[in-house]
Amino acid sequence: MSCMSEIFDQLRQAIRTGDKSRYRLWRETGIDQGQLARFMAGDSGLSVENTEKIIDALGLEVVIQPKAATAKSAQKTVKHGKRNQ
Repeated sequence: MSCMSEIFDQLRQAIRTGDKSRYRLWRETGIDQGQLARFMAGDSGLSVENTEKIIDALGLEVVIQPKAATAKSAQKTVKHGKRNQ
């Protein structure tokens, strides 16, 4: 599963469980109702601009963090300017 696919899935879930209707999201964001319907059905994605609009309208924040597999390598320490391995 791609990174954007995961973000879109989480965004769809936030819309489903949130307190704002699709109509209200349309009114607040200006995103076409048909496009919202296709997005919610999983038939299309959203542009970065429209993704940001929905994130803002829902009061969400995006957090980027290392994947679990790369988190271990990110935890390696650096001493005296050299990476300990």
